[in-house]
Formats: sequence, structure tokens, C-alpha cells
Amino acid sequence: MIEFSWQFFAVGIPAIIFGGISKGGFGSGAAFVAGAILALVVPPGAALGIVLPLFMLVDAATLKPYWGKWHWPSAKGLMIGAVPGCIIAAYLYAIVDADIFRLLIGAICLAFVAFQLSRSVGWLTVKQIPFSAPLAWVAGLVGGFTSFVSHAGGPPTAVFLLSQGLSKTAYQATTVVVFWAVNWMKAVPYAFLGIFSWDTMMGSLALAPFALVGAWIGVKAHHLVPERLFFGLTYVLLVLTGVRLIWVALA
Repeated sequence: MIEFSWQFFAVGIPAIIFGGISKGGFGSGAAFVAGAILALVVPPGAALGIVLPLFMLVDAATLKPYWGKWHWPSAKGLMIGAVPGCIIAAYLYAIVDADIFRLLIGAICLAFVAFQLSRSVGWLTVKQIPFSAPLAWVAGLVGGFTSFVSHAGGPPTAVFLLSQGLSKTAYQATTVVVFWAVNWMKAVPYAFLGIFSWDTMMGSLALAPFALVGAWIGVKAHHLVPERLFFGLTYVLLVLTGVRLIWVALA
């Protein structure tokens, strides 16, 4: 049973606002931290159940501002790959140690940022990777799995999209439509696995206004922040996400 004390709201409100900002304007790279922070005051499974409806609400609120601006080949490939990723996660959720995947994705996040920084200072001169459907499927599969078990599908998706050199709006719009689809894929298995409950629904309802506030701030920030600064912030979020994933995995 979840206790809706002042600690729940003191932790949950800023966590959900942060998650909404990340999803609404900065590619979802660090949105999963909302669930991780919420798990400090509620059981981890309950945190998953509370956060998913809120993320679905943010998805619905941010689809319109980015409608049709996504890179469709990437979006389609990621969504196709996410289907088996979610199916595998649904079957293995109770028996597989997700820390292995957290460690792997965290390492990929940090390696990718190091790679991009090396390119920016001239240590490496490598062309951007062109779109590849198989790579999209692999990124989608990993993202679908990690999204299911910890709402951490943003990092593998970000690594794949950023390597293609998309504009900031195409990048953001693609993450919005991809995770709108992925979160719907997760909803039915969550219900069958017992992740949703009356308490999680009440928690989601209580925090819903703050999720919308975060989404609104994220959309506004996306349009106000210059492209160079936007990707700089994205790399910072990737570093924070990678470090957090590795920390959780090793702990």
C-alpha cells in the first residue's frame, strides 16, 4: 500500500516535472530518472505503475506541437524493434536482472558522449552514420526492453538518433512519437503483471497536473534554446543518465 504522505509529494512533484521537461523538450534521455527518484518513497514496482500513465499523458500533450516533424524512417524502425523488446521484457520481467541492461546502456551513453566530444575537438574525423533500418531495429529492441523494465528507453534511442545528425526538432519529434507508441505497448502487459493498482492510479492522478506543467516547460524550452546549446544539454543528460544507470546497476 502506498502512503500518500508529504514525503511522497515532496519527492514526486519535482521528479515528475523533471520527467515532463525531459520528454517535452529534450528527447526523453533523462526522463526515466523520474521513476528512479519516485522509487525512493514507494516500492519500485509501484513507481513504474505511477509513472507510466503520467508519461502517456505527457506524450499526448506533446504530440500536437511536434506532429509530422519526426524522421519517419527512424521512428518506424525504432517502433518495429520495440515490439519484440517489450514482449521479451514482459516474459522475463520477473526473472531477469535488469541491472545487466542498465550497465550496458549506461556504458553506451558515456561512450557515445566521449565519441561526440572527441569529434568536436578534432581528435576524431568520422562521418555521421547514415540511417540504417537494422540499426533502428536493434536500438528499438534495446529501448523497448529497458523502457519496459525501468522507463529507461531514452538513452539507446538518443544514441541512435543523435548519430544521424538530425535537427533538434526532428530529433525531439521522433522521440515523442516513438515513446507514445512504446508506452501504449507497455500498458497492457503492465496490467497483466499486476504493476497497476488502485494506489498507483491515485498516485498518477495526484501528480498528473505536474506532469503537464513539465511538458509545457519542455516544449517552450525546446523552441527557445539554440540548437548547439540544445545538443550540449542533451549530452549532459546522457552523461547523467549513463552515470545513474551504472550506479544503480553496480549498487
